[in-house]
Amino acid sequence: MAETEYKIAVASSDGIVVNNHFGHAKTFYIFALKNDQIEHLETRHLEPVCETGNHDEARLKENVERLSDCTHLLAVRIGDGARAVLESYGISCYEIPGVIPESIDKLVKYEKINELFK
Repeated sequence: MAETEYKIAVASSDGIVVNNHFGHAKTFYIFALKNDQIEHLETRHLEPVCETGNHDEARLKENVERLSDCTHLLAVRIGDGARAVLESYGISCYEIPGVIPESIDKLVKYEKINELFK
């Protein structure tokens, strides 16, 4: 993993696995990664953006603002509209389901590989 500090919001129902769609997630576990150490910082409870098949644009913006101190977001799925809003706040989005430490490791490896091609 990297020495760079990451602050990652993880859409998870249990804090163990990345297992929620961004728009359906009620809970985001916030992790910090620095010098290869993962630390759980806090748990944030948000109102889901998608309910009964409808997207609440105001809630989307509110939730993204509440996550805006994070550098990255992990979820099982992130829709294009939500991804655009998250990225406009400088949050890099990834769809990497799995056990949280393994998903974070994959995120960092992916970013390192992409840096090689810049």
